[in-house]
Amino acid sequence: MEHAPQALERPHPGPLTYVKVAVILAIVTVIEVATYYLVNYLHGTIVPILLVLSAAKFLLVVGFYMHLKFDAPLLRGIFGWGLTVAIGITLAMLALYQL
Repeated sequence: MEHAPQALERPHPGPLTYVKVAVILAIVTVIEVATYYLVNYLHGTIVPILLVLSAAKFLLVVGFYMHLKFDAPLLRGIFGWGLTVAIGITLAMLALYQL
């Protein structure tokens, strides 16, 4: 009798990894809030800074808490494409209303 090939399963991280990710997310959030309060000093750069920080948080949440880091690369690509489109739309709307 033949056995079906078993899928390679990657080990999932332990609780300590999730605590580390949560601490990193909290630090990035503090940086975002500090950036907002420094708006007088960061005139034209506040939006790109906040977009980069938000994208980093998005990738951490999707990668670890949604376990996407351990799934197929196609699924990572779908989320990455969605992030790219969202950033493009946001930048287009900002450019449109800056006139």
